[in-house]
This record gives sequence, structure tokens and C-alpha cells, in this order.
Amino acid sequence: MGTFNRLHLIRQVDLFTLRLFLSAIEEEQIGRAAIRENIAASTATKRIQALEGVAGIQLLEREPGGVVPTPAGAVLARYVRQIFDSLDDMRSEIAFFTDGVRGELAIASARTIFVPFLARELGDFSREYPLVDLAVHDIENADIPQHIAHGEADVGVFAAMGDLDLGGVDVTPYRQDRLVALVPRDHWLSERSDVTFGDLLSEDLIAVASILPSLSVAARELNRSCEPKFTVRSAGVAMSLVRAGLGVSVQPECLVTQEVLATTAAVELAEPWAVRQILVATAHGRTLSPPADALVRQLLDHPHDDRQPMTFF
Repeated sequence: MGTFNRLHLIRQVDLFTLRLFLSAIEEEQIGRAAIRENIAASTATKRIQALEGVAGIQLLEREPGGVVPTPAGAVLARYVRQIFDSLDDMRSEIAFFTDGVRGELAIASARTIFVPFLARELGDFSREYPLVDLAVHDIENADIPQHIAHGEADVGVFAAMGDLDLGGVDVTPYRQDRLVALVPRDHWLSERSDVTFGDLLSEDLIAVASILPSLSVAARELNRSCEPKFTVRSAGVAMSLVRAGLGVSVQPECLVTQEVLATTAAVELAEPWAVRQILVATAHGRTLSPPADALVRQLLDHPHDDRQPMTFF
């Protein structure tokens, strides 16, 4: 590689690439950083490689389990964090010179969407709009459309499922994520490059309640029944049971951390419904309040080169 050129860096590196670089360090995998920032993994890899080219030095060490920063990468990460901290401070100070959007805003979403995506989005929104009071409702995925249609929350974020009634809401694609099969490291399926849902139905299945409706539909299409050995509310509990060797599970890939992968294997689920469309919902035909409109705009204002046409399965 070449040598570090400050002017070259300023001219050619955008803030999003710097945030992607930080996400790769925090997630310890470029693939999960891509999920977090909602871009294709190949695009994330190219952006980070381009950043290394501009910096003139290797910034990430590629290891079998993921990535770690090189000494130079750690230095860059420290300064990049300072840049984003300064941007947050600037945003807060500028807010004092404007009236800004104010009011109350209720958001409903499933836990598996809050944890990897919405928590940080809402943190950004709160800093951008400090005069808006946020109320967060942790709702079962299948109940969110009706929750929004009945006016119990202003904005809902949920995973599309084929049997949901969307008649009372307007929906817009927000993100995609992928479901994977999570199995113990010593399980016979852990050596496979991919598995089908039929393979999992023959095992002790550990299901998260929010995903169970999709699993039941998939089982019916195979003329089989879905009778989990365990049904739990929390993805963390399900993954703990898998780690203890009590069965296999279907989990969003974005929730599977390096710590979990130390004792389990995440195997591609070769099913079309394993790619989940995550949607933003508002009440059908209802004019959004300024806070709700601001949040929806923020959620949809992100890179979307890997967004696919909306489909319902």
C-alpha cells in the first residue's frame, strides 16, 4: 500500500464508510457490520478495502472468526469516534438555535428488531430531536400492524409474514435480514453448508415466539407440523438453550454474536422465506405528526443498495 495522505483521505472518504469501519470493529465481522448498516456484504468489503487503500496501510486483520483492528486501525478508530462525538455535540448545540420538532412519539417493534437496528436509530433520533419524548413498546411481531391501525402507537417496525392483516396500515420497506439455523458445534448439521427447514423439523426445535408463526406456515407447506420442544420469548434464551446442546433454533443472523459462535454454528437456511422483509408501518390514510414524519424519514434515509422489492411470503 502507499503512504497516508491527509488531503487524499478528506477528498475520497465519506462519513458512512468511516461509520462502517467502526461497525466492523464493534461487530468483529464485516458481514454483520453490513447487516447493521444495511448494505450488501460485498459492498461493505469494497468500501473498507478502499479506505485501506486511501489510508495506505492495512486497518483490519482478517481472521477465521472475523476481523480485529491492526495497530493503525485502532488509531484510526479512536480518531473516527472523536469525529462522530464532535458531530453529535455540533448537532446538540445547533438545536438550541432552532425551535425544532417537539411532541410525543410512540414506537412499536419486536425485540429482535429493536436490539440490532432500532436501538441505535432511536438514539440518533433522540439526539437530533431532543424535544421529542419517545415511548417504546416491545410488542410481538404479529400484533404490531393492528397495534398501529388502532392508534396505540405512531410508528411500527416489524417483519413481514404471509398471514398478517395489513389492511389498516401503510407499509414501506425498511431493511432486510436473514434467518439462519443455529446448531450446537458438535451437531451433525454443523458441518453442512446449508440446511432446509425440513432438516430442522426432524430435530429438537427451539422456537422464539415472534418467529414461530413463520415456522408454522413453512411446516404446513411441507405437510408437516411445527411442534417445538421449547418455545421462548427471548432470542437470547433460545441461543443459550442451543449452546447447552438442548436443540436447534432459527435466529436472525444479525443477533448471532462472536460469543455465541464460539460454541454454536450458524448454518445458511436454504429457504426463500429465510430472507425477511422488515417494514415500517403507519396508520392507513392518517397524516403523520411532525415527530412521526421525522422518524420515518430518518429510518428510510440510509444506504439501500441491497434492498430488494417488497414481497410477502
